[in-house]
Formats: sequence, structure tokens, C-alpha cells
Amino acid sequence: MDISRFPLVPGSSPILVTHNEGVWFHTSDGRQILDAGGGAIVTNIGHGRQEIARVAAEALGQLDYVVPIFATEARVALVEEVSDHWLPDASWRCVFVSGGSESVDAAIRVAQLHHVACGRTKRHKVIGRDVSYHGATMGALAVGSHDRRRKGLEQLLPSMPKTSHYDPDQLEKVIELEGAETISAFIGEPVIGAAAGAYVPPDDYWTRISEICAKHDILVIADEVMTGFGRLGTKMGHEALGFTPDIIAAGKGLGGGYVPIGGVYCRPDVVEPIGKTDLALMFYTFAGQDLCCSVAAKVLEIVRTENLLDRAAVMGEALRKRLEDEFRDHPNVEDIRGRGLLQGLGLVANRETGEPFPRSAAFADSVANAALNNGVWIYPSGSGVFDDAVMFGPPFIVEESHLDEMVHATRLAIDSVAESLS
Repeated sequence: MDISRFPLVPGSSPILVTHNEGVWFHTSDGRQILDAGGGAIVTNIGHGRQEIARVAAEALGQLDYVVPIFATEARVALVEEVSDHWLPDASWRCVFVSGGSESVDAAIRVAQLHHVACGRTKRHKVIGRDVSYHGATMGALAVGSHDRRRKGLEQLLPSMPKTSHYDPDQLEKVIELEGAETISAFIGEPVIGAAAGAYVPPDDYWTRISEICAKHDILVIADEVMTGFGRLGTKMGHEALGFTPDIIAAGKGLGGGYVPIGGVYCRPDVVEPIGKTDLALMFYTFAGQDLCCSVAAKVLEIVRTENLLDRAAVMGEALRKRLEDEFRDHPNVEDIRGRGLLQGLGLVANRETGEPFPRSAAFADSVANAALNNGVWIYPSGSGVFDDAVMFGPPFIVEESHLDEMVHATRLAIDSVAESLS
């Protein structure tokens, strides 16, 4: 098999994964690799569960494509599962899409249409943050600020205002500068993932952000694509950070890696005004695909019935302790951060001065590649002031021996790459 033809942009050939199970994936050259990153912080109930395969086969045997404006038993069942067990209140409304980027894009459109329906037609801006990533669509890239992932696209993207990732009071200044009457929403991840390697803001950050937005009739969108559905040891990530948003965009853990699915969830009063107008929230062609809804409902049922929410919290604490024991005084680790089973290391050339590695060194990517060679996949991340970081987001079924292995492999990787650059 010629895997060199697989990437759209030619380059080095990727590894060929043949199958996976539990916390492991296997390659064509016979290697077994520990999935310490949960893929892209996706996998929660573990790989290769046969009950999921059976649900998928049954769903596909009953229905294939149904246009998203029609209801199906699987779609309704997933709405009930998510609303009754995962959202702030059972009255919240849901719509399902094909992934995280679409979730964010749709959430932005919901916020905009809400204001237009309420007669606030000038509100078109979404305030993002100076360290952030919300997906790969044009809308999601515009409200984010991940410099590596926006590179080369800057002139194409709409200009959206940004505020601080750590100082909530800066938001007031941005609103004053832009004009509250022009702003529809504020968007942020409860814990910043790909852009900052599991950065947790100050304790009062989200409470203050919510207060400021409420004062100016600005909707708060929580990007829970990475933090939602148990990753932080709570049902949704905003619970762990002590606030309740107006709109939630969440994917990844919704399908547990078995199917491509995401969703937008909001209070009824956010969408009720839209329903009284001729405004249309246009669907995506494969939004809420029946197979995906069936599998997602089973994934969430497993998380609940096997108490994997509590397990994510417990194993997250165990992982954090191991990281602190191993890296507390490491010369190339500036910070150990995160919540639940979303943990990260901030990487620097000099811990005492905070001096970063030159960007040309691609330190985080090199560390991830070295760890992969040692049989462990960790998620490279970082942008802006958090230029190099790695994240850990293993399946919730991870065992303590797996934690030991991933931390040890990461230590070896950081040491070897740093030595090669010294």
C-alpha cells in the first residue's frame, strides 16, 4: 500500500494504523502505541468496543441518509440523552452537526440570528481571545487566534476583536472600544486546549466574563469541543470552572471517536425569537446523521453507566500527581496545568528565565515525535505566549500503569530533544 499518496499536501509519509483496542493503537510495522492523547483529545470510552460496532451496524441496517430537517428515532433519542443528562437544564435545545468546527460555526450563527431576531441588527462581532483556537472553518478561525493555524489565511479571515485569556476586566475595554451595540457574543474554551496546552484561567475569570457579557446583552459561547462530555471530570467543562454559558458548542467526546459528530446547545430563550421570524439556520448536509446519533447516544450511555465521569476525575488527579512528581523541577517545563483528564506541560528552553525555544526548533512537535518513537502518542500544542506545550487526554478507562508509561516516555522525549538542541 502506497501511503505516500494519502496526505493532500505531499511530505513525509504518516504511520499506517491497522487497528486499535482499549488505550492502544497498532501499526502496520507491528508496533503498539499508547494513546495518551486520546487521538486529538477525543477518545473517552476506549477504542474497539464491540457494543458500539453492533449499534452502528443496526443503525445502518435501518436507515441511511435522512435530510436533517426530518426527525428520526435516533435523533430524538440523542436529544433526550444530551438534554436530560448532560446540559445545565433539560429545557435546553440541541442541534447536531458533523464535528467541532461545524459546532462552533453554527453557534456563532445562532448568536447572530438571535440578535437580529430581537431587532439588534448591528450586532455582528464575536469577541475571541488572544490565545485561542476554535476550529478550521473560516468563522472558527476568525474568532480564534492560533497563529500557526491561521498562517497564510489572515487576509481571507474576517477581523474579529480579541481580549485577554487571563484578565477578564480587559473585556470591558474591548467592548467600549468596539461598541456594545456591535457585539453579538463572546467565545472561549473553559480550559484552553490546542492553543495553550490545557491552560486554566484564574478562578474569577469566567464569573467576571459572564457578568460583563450579561450587562451588555452579549451571549457567552462556551467552546466545549474538547472539554465537554466528561473530559474535566464534570459533565461539561463549564461546571468545573463555575459558570453557565448561554450557548455551548461541543463535539469530540460526544461520539467518543467512533463517529464524526458535534452539536450546539442553548437555552430556549436564545432560539425562540428566531422561530418567530423568517430567519433560517441552514443545516449542514450530514448534520445529525442517523448512524452518528445512534452511536453517540450509546457512547454517552456507557460514560454514565460505567461511572466514567468519576473515573476521569480520579485518574486526572493521579495523572496530575505523576506529572508534578516528574516535572516539578525540570529545567524545560515551565508549567504543569489542566483539569481532569486534560493535562498539559508548558515547555521552555530555560525554566528560570522563561526563555522559549526558537520557533524554528518546533520543540513541542519534536517532543511528540520522540515520544511516539518510544511507543506513546501525546498531543503537541501551543501558540503565541504558550508557544510550545504538550497535552495528555487519554481515554477515561486508562489504568495507573498507563499513566506511568506515558509520563516516563514524555520525560525521555523532552530530555532527548532538549539535549539535541543544546
